Amino acid sequence: MPHGNYYNMSDPISADLKKTRLAVSVFFFISGISYASWASRIPTIQQELHLNEAMLGTVLFALPLGLIMTLPVSGYLVSKTGSRYVMLIGSVVYTLFLCLLGFVTKMWQLVTVLFFFGSSRNLLNIAANTQAVGVEGLYKKPIMSTFHGIWSVAGLAGALIGSFMLSKHVPTATHFAIIGAATMIATAIYFPTTFKHDGAIATKKPLFVKPDRGLLKLGFMAFASMACEGTMYDWCGVYFKKEVHASPSFINAGYTSYMCAMAIGRFTGDWVRARLGTKRVLELCGLLITSGLLTIVFFPYVITGILGSLMVGLGVSCIVPLVFSVAGKSSKMATGAALASISTIGYIGFLLGPPVIGYIAQVSDLKWSFAIVSLIGLAVTYLAGRMKL
Repeated sequence: MPHGNYYNMSDPISADLKKTRLAVSVFFFISGISYASWASRIPTIQQELHLNEAMLGTVLFALPLGLIMTLPVSGYLVSKTGSRYVMLIGSVVYTLFLCLLGFVTKMWQLVTVLFFFGSSRNLLNIAANTQAVGVEGLYKKPIMSTFHGIWSVAGLAGALIGSFMLSKHVPTATHFAIIGAATMIATAIYFPTTFKHDGAIATKKPLFVKPDRGLLKLGFMAFASMACEGTMYDWCGVYFKKEVHASPSFINAGYTSYMCAMAIGRFTGDWVRARLGTKRVLELCGLLITSGLLTIVFFPYVITGILGSLMVGLGVSCIVPLVFSVAGKSSKMATGAALASISTIGYIGFLLGPPVIGYIAQVSDLKWSFAIVSLIGLAVTYLAGRMKL
């Protein structure tokens, strides 16, 4: 496998490179299915622990807090030691904490486990995205959106499995243990063929590297997108249950359609980007987010809720992959540090979104919460319009 930044245009893609791309894709799948498994069980856990909206909002604050507190460390570790072993450790620990979530019986236990679940997810995600940037550099065309598409497919699979487990009344602990066993096996099988040449260099840079103006703008776009993502992951099922009054078999319909649309958007994102350009794609994504959320708010029915969720999924789909792809090629800082810097800003949105939704819903209702979040899409469109991409 070549060590340079780009694959030789005249050479066919080697079998080893294809295997490496597959292996990295598997770790994106592990990240997605584990998170979706947790998200599919939020309404159940809320009921079992007798949490109101404000209490649930506080609990959900723990996961992104764990993410954001370890972002500078993750960037440093990836830049210092390379992404492979950071990704391995993140995958194993992430799986273990997913399994522990199935055994919580107290609110404080849920908060504690979610914090470390978020921390380990961060290790896995920063390292996996660093691996993806390295593999993309060896291909003739952009493929970053496809990696994130794999994450979305995994999220869709996790949502469908979650719905099946709920319909069969499978205990949460059993559900998470099954997913955990499968991801552990996948980790062991595919780790040996992950990307080995990510250019890790020992560095004396500080743990947190302040992004330059261009990266800062990308970070703010990631902030808006991740706030919307956090809202859909954590509150879509609750919204369908309490505002749409969906039957138990349709509680996860909005979340499932959202994940399906996100997967479609990400698998087609590189193709659309090549024809419309990065800037136009990001502007369109923002408009889709706003339109979709307002559809959910003004038409709280199962069919329109699913339609709105589809629009939001398409809108969110390409924002983070495009932001990471551009940031990962920064000439001013190492890939791991650049991605960690962008993610630090982005995950603040992921951190604030879900609990704010809960607090607003407690004093008004979830419709008002979703209406306010719809403004995020306009922010993405505005920021994209002011960037040179």
